[in-house]
Amino acid sequence: MLWKDGVPELEEIKQFTPNKQRLISGPVAIIECFQEIPCDPCYVSCSFGAILPFENINALPQIDFELCNGCGNCVALCPGIAIFVVDLSYCDNSALLKLPHEFVPLPEKGETVSLLNRRGEIVAKDRVIRCVKFKDKTSVVWVTTPKELAMEIRAIAPKAYEIENPLRELV
Repeated sequence: MLWKDGVPELEEIKQFTPNKQRLISGPVAIIECFQEIPCDPCYVSCSFGAILPFENINALPQIDFELCNGCGNCVALCPGIAIFVVDLSYCDNSALLKLPHEFVPLPEKGETVSLLNRRGEIVAKDRVIRCVKFKDKTSVVWVTTPKELAMEIRAIAPKAYEIENPLRELV
């Protein structure tokens, strides 16, 4: 439960998730912002109008998934690292994720990295496709992952983390 251990339940996540048809049609941003706080950089960053105007500065962001092209501009500007992009159309077996990453060193293109779920557990290892480093914003790392894990993975482990937290057995 989100308010107890910081990890949202499936029902809490569903309110922020596009339908399956939208997920398979191309890249789309997903905003898992659960707390009403004064914040709106995602709205300001979206030049496509996909992130809707806020009712007030404390409102939770709302996204029109049909207007979103998955560019990822909002990922880099979210101070809460609560936005990521999922592309289930990437290829037959793999999805492409655009994930915020605030650790150094930044992974490099072609590098294999450990991918974490919302609980911080390593659930897969996969390949970095691209790294976008911004001077004063969060970096965005593009990684591939098995499609079945695309909605579970939310972060890339810093290199030192892998030693103490091995890949958990996938059931």
